[in-house]
Amino acid sequence: MTAPNVPQDPRRELEMLLASRFALIVIESREEARVLALVRESSLKARRGRGWGVFQWTVTEGLQRIDVDMGAPQRMLAEPAQLLRHLKATPMPGIYVLLDFHPYLSDPINVRMLKDVAQGYGQVERTIVLMSHEVTLPDELESFAARLHLALPSVNERQMIVKRVALEWSKMNPGHPAVIEPDALSKLVDNLAGLTAADAERLVRQAIFDDGALTMADLQGVLAAKYQLLNRGGTLTYEPDTAKFADVGGLQNLRHWLTSRKPAFDGKAPELDPPKGVLLLGVQGCGKSLAARAAAGIFGVPLLRLDFGALYSKWHGESEKNLRESLAAAEALSPCVLWIDEIEKALADGEGDSGTSRRVLGTFLTWLAEQHSRIFVVATANDITALPPELIRKGRLDEIFFVDLPDEAARAAILAIHARKRSLPITPQEVLALAKRSAGFSGAELEQAIVAALYSARANGQPVNAATIAHELTTTKPLSVVMGEKVEALRAWAQERTVPAD
Repeated sequence: MTAPNVPQDPRRELEMLLASRFALIVIESREEARVLALVRESSLKARRGRGWGVFQWTVTEGLQRIDVDMGAPQRMLAEPAQLLRHLKATPMPGIYVLLDFHPYLSDPINVRMLKDVAQGYGQVERTIVLMSHEVTLPDELESFAARLHLALPSVNERQMIVKRVALEWSKMNPGHPAVIEPDALSKLVDNLAGLTAADAERLVRQAIFDDGALTMADLQGVLAAKYQLLNRGGTLTYEPDTAKFADVGGLQNLRHWLTSRKPAFDGKAPELDPPKGVLLLGVQGCGKSLAARAAAGIFGVPLLRLDFGALYSKWHGESEKNLRESLAAAEALSPCVLWIDEIEKALADGEGDSGTSRRVLGTFLTWLAEQHSRIFVVATANDITALPPELIRKGRLDEIFFVDLPDEAARAAILAIHARKRSLPITPQEVLALAKRSAGFSGAELEQAIVAALYSARANGQPVNAATIAHELTTTKPLSVVMGEKVEALRAWAQERTVPAD
């Protein structure tokens, strides 16, 4: 039996499981103190009239009663085998919380003794609570067990955490009450979603104890610290400062599409379904990655980049687990844009990978269909033919945009942007002339032509001008020439199957 994923009241849920006479209860959590307090509170009602005790076990300290003071722990029961033999033999009914017992579940003797204890529940009511950050039960024990998913703090609980920390600061600084901006409080409470109570309190303390105030300026640091807490696997890259669309030359259709869906994404148009995401297909170097950053800028949310390569593991099932954990971290960091670069390399069918790519794809598609967080997915690809058809069909993502080689107007905009960034004295007329000479160049190649012109000018001891950039354009063979056949094949494929980004 599995308890609901997000129970409204963990104490009531645990009371129900105890009253239902489950011999094994599994709680996966990193909040050890919170779990122990929850067990003690829930046991008060469940054990009434039964004479139950509440015990805690660790491999370092042994077994200790925690509902009443019975002195020091029994260190002679520190070894797992000794503990289980004691539990089999004891006539004492009760709740036994075993902390971090999961490594010992691989021993068949321990599994057999746990099964004996579970089967003997009718004679002695002993409920064993297995608590750790992760617990994988052997198949032999699953039929005796229930799982309790500990809910993360609610909005009200997160508000109480902020107020408690603010009060603590005020007590430490008499005559100087903590200053809490209402807008900052509302935003902070939203940003603390997805964190445990202990982690949320640490971040609030970091924000308030710095200067005795909570302002909008504190939120950026809170969000960055939250990312560090949640990204334990190192598969997500957090980019808080996203590019504005003014930094992207062209792509006007994509810009309009994103802008029109912003109200549905940020909740200002609740009658509309929020957008899921887009797939950006195109020629290399034409601005797909920059467009992903700009999408986050339009929506006004952070950008998370998912590194699929870091997810893969040689161990069976680990890759899918890593993906689930990364997606769960992204959900906790929502609202955000989730950028998956060169997705075809991650989800294309692999030969000799024992089906790992297919399982990872299945996990990702299930998440796309079921997730309801404010996460907008931007997937970029250079070769759509390598992608599985399940991913690109309508309903998975909202639209497929093709990012083509920039036309003359877009090339002029790109050249002007990069010249302005480097404070180069190029006139509008010279920019237009350079745009005419650079047919077939991608945005990345135009930028590199300017960079090369800077190197050449420094080497010759001369200032950079339009002639220097024109010379670099003349001596460069763009990808559309070097790989002309492949680029033309991609453009022909996309012509009738995708929406132009510009």
